[in-house]
Amino acid sequence: KEEHKLDPIGQPVTLIPLETLAESFVPGKDFTMGVKCDVWPTLKWAESEEEKPYHGLSGKYSRKPYDETKFNLAMKDLRDRYAVLEDMPDGTKLDWGDACTVNMVGYMSNDAGDKLEPLPNTASGENVEVVLGKGRYMEGLVEGLVGAAVGETKTVQTAFPERLKDKTLAGKKAVFDVSILQSSTRKLPELDDEFANDVRPGMDIKTLRDELQKAVDEEDAKEFVEDRNKALSEALATRIDIEMPDSILVNQAREKYAEMMTDFRTNGMSDEEIQKLITPENFLKYKNIVKPAIVNDFKVTLGTEEIAKLESVEVPAYRVDEQMASLKKESEQSGEEFDEAQVRPRVENTLQRRMVFDYLAENGNLEVEFKDEEGGEGFDAELMDTLAKDSIAREETLAIELEEKDKAEAAAAAAAAADAESDQA
Repeated sequence: KEEHKLDPIGQPVTLIPLETLAESFVPGKDFTMGVKCDVWPTLKWAESEEEKPYHGLSGKYSRKPYDETKFNLAMKDLRDRYAVLEDMPDGTKLDWGDACTVNMVGYMSNDAGDKLEPLPNTASGENVEVVLGKGRYMEGLVEGLVGAAVGETKTVQTAFPERLKDKTLAGKKAVFDVSILQSSTRKLPELDDEFANDVRPGMDIKTLRDELQKAVDEEDAKEFVEDRNKALSEALATRIDIEMPDSILVNQAREKYAEMMTDFRTNGMSDEEIQKLITPENFLKYKNIVKPAIVNDFKVTLGTEEIAKLESVEVPAYRVDEQMASLKKESEQSGEEFDEAQVRPRVENTLQRRMVFDYLAENGNLEVEFKDEEGGEGFDAELMDTLAKDSIAREETLAIELEEKDKAEAAAAAAAAADAESDQA
């Protein structure tokens, strides 16, 4: 093993039958015995024009379309943050979308809108910047400033949100005297490279759109990660060349064969019938059927492990701890035992594999087909017409068969009656 740097696996088999070896064995003398066994395969990458043999994986998978509404709202919020303020001419009244600087003095209030005791300083303030946008502040505050101008003081009735952290003010009614000190129009930036560069130096508008789309779509995309990874796996398997050890192939085929027999029993097949299926011939046929899938899975497993080494893909400890805590809690709730020593390596391998697939996706060329799930695949009128015609044809054939059967039965009955009359005569 050390001399030839081999990693043997499976059960070794002697090259010469044991009976023959026993005849030549002499106690006390050196004895050489040849054996044959599988060895762990060496992964070979197929030739590729890419910088790395596992880059540029191509394939195709389907998912629902991007949520354009979310994207547009996110882009609007981003433009809002980079809006340019321009002072308004004297006497110009505030409108929705404008901004102003104000002094605010607040009072507790009642249903009639009377001013009661002053609010804490934290609820009031000087030189407060207010953007006249819906949903930004307490209900009624912004609405009360629309139409005001610099130099005016507006008395605005409002109420604190029910979910306010300060429970002494949550849900309470209030009145604010708001003095307008300065007013400005807000000009949103154009969607161009200049705006993108303001967001991050060196970024162009295409990169900004792509990154924002990715961020907005992250949650929806999780739903289709399995389909994405399947496409990547199929492409990755074509880039890997290995000799599948037969011992591994047989073991995995046996596991799948046993699972299939278990499914048969679950679906109601009797043990006697299942036992008839478990023969060497049937297993060999089954192994040949599942061999391509097992080989591809083996390639992908070796490939992702090798890529993790080459690209130094390491799972942060906190992510493993989070997953372990979640699994432990589930085990406790279900009353099952939780063996951390066995579970942790599996969790680490699973998370690392996901990170490798994310890396492959970022450096791949997958084609995404967007399908709207609401409408399904549509109504196939031609198919429905064919099915209807087939159904009618079956009904007509059945009617003819029944008619012929009735005629035959009637003829037989008539013949029997004639025979009976003849016998009586």
